[in-house]
Amino acid sequence: MCLLRVLSAEFIFTICRFAHSLPFATVQAEEISDSRPAEVLNLVQGKWAGSSNWNTVVDPLNGDSFIKVAEVDETGIQPFVESLSSCPKHGVHNPFKAPERYLMFGEISAKAAHMLSLPKVSDFFTRLIQRVSPKSYQQAFGEVYVTQKFLENFCGDQVRFLARSFGVPGNHLGQQSHGFRWPYGPVAIITPFNFPLEIPVLQLMGALYMGNKPVLKVDSKVSIVMDQMLRLLHNCGLPLEDVDFINSDGKTMNKLLLEANPRMTLFTGSSRVAEKLAVDLKGRVKLEDAGFDWKILGPDVLQEDYIAWVCDQDAYACSGQKCSAQSLLFMHENWSKTSLLSKLKDLADRRKLADLTVGPVLTVTTDSMLEHINKLLEIPGSKLLFGGQPLEDHSIPPIYGAMKPTAVYVPLEEIMKAKNFELVTREIFGPFQEVIGQSVNGTAYAGLRARTTGAPQNHWFGPAGDARGAGIGTPEAIKLVWSCHREIIYDFGPVPKNWEVPPST
Repeated sequence: MCLLRVLSAEFIFTICRFAHSLPFATVQAEEISDSRPAEVLNLVQGKWAGSSNWNTVVDPLNGDSFIKVAEVDETGIQPFVESLSSCPKHGVHNPFKAPERYLMFGEISAKAAHMLSLPKVSDFFTRLIQRVSPKSYQQAFGEVYVTQKFLENFCGDQVRFLARSFGVPGNHLGQQSHGFRWPYGPVAIITPFNFPLEIPVLQLMGALYMGNKPVLKVDSKVSIVMDQMLRLLHNCGLPLEDVDFINSDGKTMNKLLLEANPRMTLFTGSSRVAEKLAVDLKGRVKLEDAGFDWKILGPDVLQEDYIAWVCDQDAYACSGQKCSAQSLLFMHENWSKTSLLSKLKDLADRRKLADLTVGPVLTVTTDSMLEHINKLLEIPGSKLLFGGQPLEDHSIPPIYGAMKPTAVYVPLEEIMKAKNFELVTREIFGPFQEVIGQSVNGTAYAGLRARTTGAPQNHWFGPAGDARGAGIGTPEAIKLVWSCHREIIYDFGPVPKNWEVPPST
């Protein structure tokens, strides 16, 4: 009887586990651990593959080795080179070749959007993001939500509308010029750690929509998220051979780019690497590199509580690890007469490691941040407003940063001095900002509710003023980054009656 009870319990557990499993997933986010490590594979020429070189990713919250990544070294790039080289420069599809694929991607987008709308799927990706790039549940869910809405935007006929052409009348009967959006063919996508799902999915799908064959590299610390998302896309109809997925270090990826010679590379990440790639790839790049972002509070003091909340969100959500995180807050002197800074401190003090409203900083150590703070405090008139101390009672490994949300006040007249300017404008990709008082600038943001972070899927996000600048999310961004203009002139005559060969010119 006891044996029967045990068997029944095991059977029920198995049935429940099956009922709640996801058809594409190879991991369960909550169960990844030192004793049950997850594995991240490579995808090339339509096949998932391991590697002789497995890199270990440590849990950013406790230092345990919890993910094994099959990393490709320089001796293993040939299959990826061959895969990219097999794609012609006119692409996998274009307006005159395999146009049915535009419809196929509309269907894939619809299915993938539906999958991400399911609570168990969105929760899976939200928690998986939290495991590798710790942020609050709401911040991680926001990534999934934006990705899902992006895919909804490109269902049905919307993909082929991206390739919409136009015609212009010619000089005579039978002549017309037509402009088409043309793919590049073999392309590469390199994305960072801070948005493990949103950035790679939006850029990857844009590349695919326009007819390109991409190789995708995501920071290995977080690449498990795209490993799982690619499996979801395959489950929704994406052909296995349409995308290559590589895990490697930067040196190996650079060698792959030089040998495979993709016709366009999208890079999102540090300015230093962006500038190197621009030279190495002879300008065949689109860049969305690091930014030093500021907010300006003009003379009109309005909605103090709301402004304090927006400043807190922009500076400290995701522990300040957003491309557009608020690094600098310019305040008109009128704001210094209010309780804005004390309210900002109170909001920052609410952030706790327990709910990941503050957490590990994955690219800057605690010592580096403390050193930067100390240098700023040597500037005459500067002062620590709040924070400035490491997080307490945690097991975050020392290779990462662990700082309380911090703000340092720096007088405007001091920041303008040449010896201070570079220091003050150094970007710290963590929960850190500087506050500059006694400014007479008016607001440079469009309205009371303006913010620097939380870009949705319905507007362009990207730099301006640089021909290499990339965009993300919108039809205009996709067309700019992932296609080029091709003009075709139709000229069918008729030849004028009584035409004769003219004199040589």
